[in-house]
Amino acid sequence: MHAIQFVEKGRAVLAEVTVADLPPGHALVRVKASGLCHTDIDVLHARYGDGAFPVIPGHEYAGEVAAVAADVTGIKVGERVAVDPNLPCGVCASCRKGLTNLCSTLKAYGVSHNGGFAEFSVVHADHLHRIGSMPYHVAALAEPLACVVNGMQSAGIGESGIVPENALVFGAGPIGLLLALSLKSRGIRTVTIADINESRLAFAENLGLEVAVSGSEALLRQQKSFDFVADATGIAAVAEAMIPLVADGGTALFFGVCAPDARIAVSPFEIFRRQLKLVGSHSLNRNIPQALAILETDGDVMARLVSHRLPLSEMLPFFTKKPSDPATMKVQFAAE
Repeated sequence: MHAIQFVEKGRAVLAEVTVADLPPGHALVRVKASGLCHTDIDVLHARYGDGAFPVIPGHEYAGEVAAVAADVTGIKVGERVAVDPNLPCGVCASCRKGLTNLCSTLKAYGVSHNGGFAEFSVVHADHLHRIGSMPYHVAALAEPLACVVNGMQSAGIGESGIVPENALVFGAGPIGLLLALSLKSRGIRTVTIADINESRLAFAENLGLEVAVSGSEALLRQQKSFDFVADATGIAAVAEAMIPLVADGGTALFFGVCAPDARIAVSPFEIFRRQLKLVGSHSLNRNIPQALAILETDGDVMARLVSHRLPLSEMLPFFTKKPSDPATMKVQFAAE
């Protein structure tokens, strides 16, 4: 089969690889759609995971079950599925608490195990979720959306959680927009997204979001105005600057992936006096079903974030060079 393969640190190729044998408990998925994430780039450059080269990247994917091992009974050939890529150990302290995303030895398809940028992928059957008639390119958004759901739940925003009056999200890229749209789906009246790129802000406005220019005087004048503020840029200076914008008693979510050695200055007195909640969120925690439920009901708004659907042969440049066009959002491999 054809696959994108990271053969060594910093080198990605389009390769012909053998389809792996099907171990007990596993299914063979014919990949129909697989989304590119910045984590894939970090895996390529050994900045995320254990540097398990060679490896096939891709942790945001959906497809059709092509075969199942003899002992698999919960999933059938021909079923349409989305993949939960996380592979927790199930026995460490975090896993026993239900925090599988914080597993001390966390593995994942597309990171430590071959993932979705291939014609076929071997996946444990327990990590497959039926998608019914949902289009594959939409179902492939379930993994990043599940990360959003985990972030909202960490911040106390969920099906049975609080509903802030307003929210602000920094970063109008795909994950920031997914977060902003999800907040809106939870009933938050006004959701604003901030960025420095005008075309991305225009796109966000077309999605029904309020917009603001990051760092602008107009935004700076809104200190203590937002019940919920999230950083989805992964830029430490932005993460630091969001805290003064949080309303008294509000929540700041650190959702973007800052550099491991980045540091910010925070006033502990301000956190105390204004009763602020600073919340972190990492990856997804078995949230694929909730993500699929959101995708079922959002009227294909989130599907508009998929800007490119390409064959494997045209995917390789996106792993090696950052797109210069700000209109580039979610880039996906789409099988014919």
